[in-house]
Amino acid sequence: MVARAYTVAFEGVEARLVEVQCTTAPGLPAFSIVGLPDKAVSEARDRIRASLSALSIALPSKKITVNLSPADLPKEGSHFDLPIAFALLAALDVVPQDVAAETVALGELSLDGSLVPVLGALPAAMTAAVENKALFCPQACGAEAAWVDAAAVYAPRTLGEALRHFTGHAPLAPAEAGEVIATPTARDFADVKGQEKAKRALEIAAAGRHHVLMVGTPGSGKSMLAARLPGILPPLTPAEALETSMIHSLAGLLSDGGINRARPFREPHHTASMAAIVGGGRGARPGEISLAHNGVLFMDEFPEFSRAVLETLRQPIESGDVVVARANAHVRYPCRFMLVAAANPCKCGYLTDPNRACAKVPVCGEDYMQRISGPLMDRFDLRIEVPPVALQDLDLPPSGDTTATIATRVAACRAVQSARYAGAAIRVNADLEGGALEEVATPDADGKALLLKVADRFGLSARGYHRVLRVARTIADLDGAEHVRKPHVAEAVGYRLALSKEV
Repeated sequence: MVARAYTVAFEGVEARLVEVQCTTAPGLPAFSIVGLPDKAVSEARDRIRASLSALSIALPSKKITVNLSPADLPKEGSHFDLPIAFALLAALDVVPQDVAAETVALGELSLDGSLVPVLGALPAAMTAAVENKALFCPQACGAEAAWVDAAAVYAPRTLGEALRHFTGHAPLAPAEAGEVIATPTARDFADVKGQEKAKRALEIAAAGRHHVLMVGTPGSGKSMLAARLPGILPPLTPAEALETSMIHSLAGLLSDGGINRARPFREPHHTASMAAIVGGGRGARPGEISLAHNGVLFMDEFPEFSRAVLETLRQPIESGDVVVARANAHVRYPCRFMLVAAANPCKCGYLTDPNRACAKVPVCGEDYMQRISGPLMDRFDLRIEVPPVALQDLDLPPSGDTTATIATRVAACRAVQSARYAGAAIRVNADLEGGALEEVATPDADGKALLLKVADRFGLSARGYHRVLRVARTIADLDGAEHVRKPHVAEAVGYRLALSKEV
């Protein structure tokens, strides 16, 4: 008779159900695992044999065959140890077969039978809930998986504890969800001296999730401004927190099973590879753009990133997801992020500084900024110059609105958008397109005349035209206006043309 247990195989953030079938038959003693396993899965035989030996359970002198179905789905990772052990114990009649068949399990076994934490407990719990099965995972993963209320989650420390639960000798208590992690924000926008236009642009960007490019001399405050951006972003909604945490679970970034309600803020170095930014490597893991899902991707020294990496950003920015295509896998990850880029105006950095001479004016700036292609530049909703701050101004007391004040305005603007787009796939103004964009962002007659004039004069693309409308809609929401008017369009156009050569 074939005994069954269940586990999952990961395809992006999706955890696909895998049936673990085990049978014993007369013949030469052997332990075979089939069903497209990788090296880590194949090595489970020795770990399981040692773990059972630690429980004084000897394998019979028979041919043991384990099949991982569907057989054409690649199986990767050490988390297959525990479900294979469950199916084998059921085949040996150590645990009831009907009980083992009602479990989804994942976990790596040590040689002494203890369970080692693995990645992906949260998406596995989602699949277990859909299949109406109980989830068994290592104790270190229990707090993470227990965030899925619909699934019964048990987190034993050892294989022996799981065995005693199955036999009824020592039932396990369901795991409890981890704590909601509060991330204090110590950096305040009031600490930034001057740069009022840049602060305003970041407020608009945060309110509508628009992409921003900041260009300025070294030390003008670009990184300082970006570091304060997380403080004005609203916390993740429960649905967004679950989406984001599933990605972070696959990347092993959830600490102690806690769910973080703060929006992700990722800042990769400009030497990062394409696999690190977009995703890939062994197992096609999520990259920085997916780890920044529902949050911010800050790319400092933007032109210094490789041309291939920069051009690869174009499609994810538009679609909100990325397909990591490899010879043996095509994995889709969500990546709806806000891109904040910072750049010097030229290689030496002082092209626009009147107090310092750039030795290669104007070629230095043209060559440097041309590393950002036109199609990629066209995807930035707001482009701002960040001029240097006078040294005497650095001694002035803090000025401008605090982070808390700006965050209140941003939260109110996001609430307006949530109410407007309730029941739709749209979450913020940056998602507007097609008929929805025309319905809510069409300006009044004066505003439309201004936009058409600017589009004709500076040759805005259709994408640029629509992005101006989205930014104008966000400015109107911050202003508390029901309709987009000429002042809103004028401000949005000003951010669009700030770095254009024609101006």
